[in-house]
Amino acid sequence: MASKPTLVLGIETTCDETAAAVIERQRDGSGKILSNIVRSQIDEHAPFGGVVPEIAARAHVDMLDGIIRAAMNEANVGFGDLSAVAAAAGPGLIGGVIVGLTTAKAIALVHDTPLIAVNHLEAHALTPRLTVPLTFPYCLFLASGGHTQIVAVLGVGKYVRIGTTLDDAMGEAFDKVAKMLDLPYPGGPQVERAAAHGDPARFDFPRPMLGRPDANFSLSGLKTAVRNEVARLDPPEPQDIADLCAGFQAAVLDLTADRIRVGLRLFQQQFGPPRALVAAGGVASNLAIRSALHDIAAQAQTTLIVPPPALCTDNGAMIAWAGAERLALRLTDDMETAPRARWRLDETTQTPLKFANTRARH
Repeated sequence: MASKPTLVLGIETTCDETAAAVIERQRDGSGKILSNIVRSQIDEHAPFGGVVPEIAARAHVDMLDGIIRAAMNEANVGFGDLSAVAAAAGPGLIGGVIVGLTTAKAIALVHDTPLIAVNHLEAHALTPRLTVPLTFPYCLFLASGGHTQIVAVLGVGKYVRIGTTLDDAMGEAFDKVAKMLDLPYPGGPQVERAAAHGDPARFDFPRPMLGRPDANFSLSGLKTAVRNEVARLDPPEPQDIADLCAGFQAAVLDLTADRIRVGLRLFQQQFGPPRALVAAGGVASNLAIRSALHDIAAQAQTTLIVPPPALCTDNGAMIAWAGAERLALRLTDDMETAPRARWRLDETTQTPLKFANTRARH
């Protein structure tokens, strides 16, 4: 008699999305999303132009139980049907991480269900395996509000960081540029929209790290150059804003292409040809960046895989899937597992970190 499929509840509360989902993993490794409920906190944080940690944590407390209930109802499963409950245990805003992990522990304890404490970055790294058949190893470009990394994904729990940001994360840079220009929150999509109507050649913005032999990123100098132009225009007119956004985005595209080309070359030298170039994180929803990544993958003679936009931003399905992948290898956690504000993806891997710059924050 065939064994039942694995059912995992995933909980995500690391930043400003309160999310829960139920996924089903078959014995052949394929997955299916049974529910994926995400409640954004944009309205709560918009007056402040960014995420306020205390407000985020309070919103998670208020909403999480209802979100979990909705996810379980939509999936038409009970807690007794679950194979495990997974929660993002970091990295992220510690107040929110505590809310999600504590809730998962309570569910696991009451229903005698295995607990899986998921690294939020690992969830992004493994999400493509939920959407398409994909074997290891592959090269991951992870770009979000808090992280910008190029990572060799060698297996579940096996990661080597090839490149990272030395200062600002890419999503953070987009948001800060938006704030300089008084664009609505969240800023990244607003910059992308404005850039579509601008002249990318008007401003001669720098391309930090271009041509360097390592695969690291630096975005603070570019951000400062934009700030200087904004101050010079004081105040910028609507067309100025569009041109500034277009010039900034063009610089990001150029440096991203250069850094990933180097990253893919270093990957191949160490691990052989990657099965794919994978993009994950909220910045992967930017259509201009996706187009540039298609060109890079084609030049490298590999396939680009980008999850659907709803799975690029923070969500419960990616946490549940990472939990299912870990459960398949019997990698579970106990009730003493602590929430973590910082948690490097490559922290526990045994493969030597040949390419990482230890000065980086993430």
